[in-house]
Amino acid sequence: MSATAEQAHQEGSKKLFMVVWVSLLVLTGTEVFLAYQNLELKLMLIILMTLSIIKASLIIAYFMHLRFERASLAWTLMPALVFVIVMMFMAFPDSVRLYEMTPK
Repeated sequence: MSATAEQAHQEGSKKLFMVVWVSLLVLTGTEVFLAYQNLELKLMLIILMTLSIIKASLIIAYFMHLRFERASLAWTLMPALVFVIVMMFMAFPDSVRLYEMTPK
């Protein structure tokens, strides 16, 4: 009986990982599609950075198994996540400036 319950849990995990994996593929495809669109640079960068944060959250939550850990363990990693997000937004104005400085 315990083998059956363990197997059912493992199958549920496989299904969950496949859903997350397909979600990551769709988000990556969206990023590639947006990179080739003629959008305003600032809007495109905001969208791409938002999609990147969503993808990073999915990877951290499911592939690093933090979704199923105690809250205290997840909270210990929050400062690093906040730091990465702040650094991304600090680099955002510089990337726009560099793009505008390139000869066309």
